[in-house]
Amino acid sequence: MGPLEGITVIELAGIGPGPFAAGLMSDMGAHVIRVERPLSSTPETPAIDTLNRGRSSIAVDLKHPDGIGVVLDLVSTADVLLEGFRPGVTERLGLGPEVCMDRNPALVYTRMTGWGQDGPYAQSAGHDINYIALSGALSLLGREGDAPVPPVNLVGDFGGGALYCAFGMVCGVLEARSSGQGQVIDVSMVDGSASLTNMMWTMKAMGFWSAERGTNMLDTGAHFYEVYECADGLHVSIGSIEPQFYAELLRVTGLTDDPGFQAQMDRPQWSHLKTRLADVMRTKTRSQWCDLMEHTDICFAPVLSMDEATMHPHNQARGTFTTVDGVTQPAPAPRFSRTPGAIQGPPVHAGADTDAVLTSIGRGEDIAALRASGAIG
Repeated sequence: MGPLEGITVIELAGIGPGPFAAGLMSDMGAHVIRVERPLSSTPETPAIDTLNRGRSSIAVDLKHPDGIGVVLDLVSTADVLLEGFRPGVTERLGLGPEVCMDRNPALVYTRMTGWGQDGPYAQSAGHDINYIALSGALSLLGREGDAPVPPVNLVGDFGGGALYCAFGMVCGVLEARSSGQGQVIDVSMVDGSASLTNMMWTMKAMGFWSAERGTNMLDTGAHFYEVYECADGLHVSIGSIEPQFYAELLRVTGLTDDPGFQAQMDRPQWSHLKTRLADVMRTKTRSQWCDLMEHTDICFAPVLSMDEATMHPHNQARGTFTTVDGVTQPAPAPRFSRTPGAIQGPPVHAGADTDAVLTSIGRGEDIAALRASGAIG
């Protein structure tokens, strides 16, 4: 089920953004086959890595020539191959684009790396923090006078990497189905995280964005777009940008008649007004502010922990989170009215579906020999 039903993705196992991108495809109905290293033994406890949910797993030794033959047979039946190694690794293994697309000319060969397939940094090691640093995205994040704050791995690995990767795979499949030809997709987390900053580039060009971090309307510079501490040490978020929303904020906080708050966009006053509003916000608990501000047009929400988010009435009403085999995790997104996505199953250990996958591509009679040679696990 799902809008991507009928699409087959071969995922060469990696970490972080690669599994997440493949998981997005699986959630939307694609058949994802994850190619993993053979395990020395089968773990006794269930697999719990939710990034690997909803796909089949086949254990293949990619340094064994017969193992490469197995992957090429998989590729011949697939729409997409996804790999996240450093540039040149799959070529050295014998699974580069030319070889794979010779077996399947309509294959969408998707490569996701931090730096991209070329450029001076292409062969260097790196992580999310480095990619968003080079793209300029990290420089935007943080408070005035403080060092930039990495937003965990949301902007580089998952936003600028995995989401653009999934988008690229779907675009590639749509084009291949009309042209009959595949192509190579170069997904760079530097490129993707730079793309995510498009609005800030627009504001910069219009003269509305200061290079001084934490002084702009959307980066905690403004008193009406900020996170505030409450009397109990918990926090709430305020985003009262539009005049009518700002007026509602002043009404509920009792600041409507305070002349200092009348000039909302007077930037030199923002720091001073933020201090005054912070004092007001500390007079009540988070729960009390929720009672006053929820379901208004202030643009308000409590800052919830991960556990609290799963219990909030709005998230529960929409099923934003779900539990599979006792493991709580985000549900598939976005939502489709006619062909809804769904988690196709819990994660499994490496190689759990090796025999079934090989049988499905006509290699069932070769399983014993491949296992005896060490090509599969």
